[in-house]
Amino acid sequence: MIHLTSSATEEIKRLLAKQNKTDLGIRLGVRGGGCSGLSYQMSFGEKKEGDHEFKFEDVSVFVDPKSYLYLNEMTLDFVEDLKARGFKFVNPNAQKSCGCGESFSV
Repeated sequence: MIHLTSSATEEIKRLLAKQNKTDLGIRLGVRGGGCSGLSYQMSFGEKKEGDHEFKFEDVSVFVDPKSYLYLNEMTLDFVEDLKARGFKFVNPNAQKSCGCGESFSV
């Protein structure tokens, strides 16, 4: 299961509407690279065969099977404060992550 906070859901809906891509969803994934070994990926996209699909209000989230092994039980949050504004991956599977939070290792 993938989890989205209400703030992440609202920001994704805003971005989809702004880009006129309301017929798409968000694809979350993992690829090799980054300073900790694996990097998070996030993009607009459609469901592909074999994807795991999760619905949050009007937002669809798609995760390919290989990435799901690393992202299962992850929470996607959206933070906005004096220091930062952006999406934050809270991944209980990550044993180590870099300072910027964009890469991790298991």
